[in-house]
Amino acid sequence: MSENFGLGGTEVKLGAGEAIQEIPQNKTLLVEKLTHDTPIKPEIVKGLNTVNEVFQHYQPKVEVEFKTSEGTTHKESLGFSNLGDFGIKGITAQSEFLKGLTAEKEQHNKIIKQLKTNKILKAALSDPDAKMALSAVINGLIKELNDLDK
Repeated sequence: MSENFGLGGTEVKLGAGEAIQEIPQNKTLLVEKLTHDTPIKPEIVKGLNTVNEVFQHYQPKVEVEFKTSEGTTHKESLGFSNLGDFGIKGITAQSEFLKGLTAEKEQHNKIIKQLKTNKILKAALSDPDAKMALSAVINGLIKELNDLDK
């Protein structure tokens, strides 16, 4: 007689009311070590009754390397104080690098929206002479901005 078992904190027969559900096929479970130091021996910690208490006690953090568009790496430390810190907003709020990418993405989206909806801009881009003049103006602005950085 073979028995069917599912995933859970302990072995739980399928169909049991308190079983932990399997991860759906369209989801991914990511398991990551969130501290750099491996404990020398296991530590029993009593009195941690909520997820927030566990976060407060262990204060998990991880060093992350981001690769820039220039091919260099940028290191940052991310800390986790609650489950919300694992989402896009939680991680982005901690990272200056990701905040910069988010701002860049928003600017690109604004430009795309302008290209799709601005009739005057569409007309200028469809006329070769107007397109060249617009390109010259934009390149001039870029040069001015680069000169301000110097």
